[in-house]
Amino acid sequence: MNRPPAKSGSTGQMIESAIEKALDPLTSALKRATQPSAAKPASPGKPGLMISPLAVPFPTIPPIGGVEIATARAGFYKHERDDLVVFHFPEGASCAGVFTRHKVGSAPVDWCKRQLEADKGRGEGVKALVVNAGCANAFTGKAGADAARRTASETAKRFDCRQRDVMLASTGVIGVVLDAKKITARLPDIEAGLKADVHPTQQWAQAGLGIMTTDTFPKGSFAECEIEGVKVRIAGIAKGSGMIAPDMATMLAFIVTDADIAPPVLKALLNLHVRTTFNSVTVDGDTSTNDTALLFATGASGAPRIGRVGDRRLKDFSAALDKVMLDLAHQLVRDGEGATKFVRITVDGAASPASARKLAKSIADSPLVKTAIAGEDANWGRIVMAVGKTEEAVDRDRLAIHFGPHVAAVDGAPSPTYDEAQMSAYMKNAEIDITVHVGSGRASATVWTCDLTKRYIEINGDYRS
Repeated sequence: MNRPPAKSGSTGQMIESAIEKALDPLTSALKRATQPSAAKPASPGKPGLMISPLAVPFPTIPPIGGVEIATARAGFYKHERDDLVVFHFPEGASCAGVFTRHKVGSAPVDWCKRQLEADKGRGEGVKALVVNAGCANAFTGKAGADAARRTASETAKRFDCRQRDVMLASTGVIGVVLDAKKITARLPDIEAGLKADVHPTQQWAQAGLGIMTTDTFPKGSFAECEIEGVKVRIAGIAKGSGMIAPDMATMLAFIVTDADIAPPVLKALLNLHVRTTFNSVTVDGDTSTNDTALLFATGASGAPRIGRVGDRRLKDFSAALDKVMLDLAHQLVRDGEGATKFVRITVDGAASPASARKLAKSIADSPLVKTAIAGEDANWGRIVMAVGKTEEAVDRDRLAIHFGPHVAAVDGAPSPTYDEAQMSAYMKNAEIDITVHVGSGRASATVWTCDLTKRYIEINGDYRS
């Protein structure tokens, strides 16, 4: 989502300045670092990581009624940083989630799915979300499941609610059992943080920082709309930098609205927008064990309750939610490990939407295509390769490839107007558009990705060190 800068001397600029001063030093440094002219310091996600050159500033987020947020250091990392985030919904919230279809799902994913999907009516009255970074608690067997349950149980005691009203999410190293005591020992600090007088933008930014692993900047988004004349707000954060080729959502994404929407409707909205947002981005073609997207509705806005999926009053809300989800999904790509190029790949003229999507994903996931983009080389032959290997319906003699406004190939052959100098100049841009027409139908799909650089290997080669 585009965020135009405030005009000089405007109220917006003064508010932004006030928020900047209110943010803690770490968040403020990150906010300044994401401005184009700033130097790129190390990321708090992991020391030594530099802020992505494609980073965007964290947005200004006004109060979202019905949610409190606090962070703490539980000690899952050796270096000094917050790695525990808690969302508290004092009056309860509706909740819906979508989760990884990975065959080795994590204990927190199993917990949330069981609470939200086991019985009709669940997803009402959720009181808390507990998120930790640094330990995925995935592939940990019964010990990991017990750790998740203990975390939910102790949190429920703190907030005087049922275990099933606590959602969980984890991210980090796979194969390490979560030390639940590290989380429960910090719950008193979390409670104090929930009561602290902190600007909402700071709360959301600190939460964005707290869930980072190899991310280099916190990812947030915000939108407003109206339901029957009542203003409602939507805010969200996400994390993800590597192991991003979601098969439902993203590594982790948490979105809160003050609208009053029933869980089945929230679920339908998530399912509707996931396909063209989180499921349409890829960094490295790898799907995580922990992919989780949770959407909460507190009802604090005073807008009328929406309890039916087909309710026409959802139109503007649905569009605003889609913007937030797409914005967060784009930020995942912008923070792809080692990324220097933000790439949009559109396939049109396909036999079906599913075929167009598969073709676009094949191009976006191809290491040969991605390394060519990293080298600023418009090697369209590699795109031909990625298209042809899918076994989808393609008319070779109608195939056309564009890089931005420049034609590389047309009617199944090199373009007679191909200009190497123009193409090379275009490939130096930080944002690249590639369009491929396959000539077999009328369907289209768009996937967003990034380039593949040596830094990706360096980051993942020493991930556990």
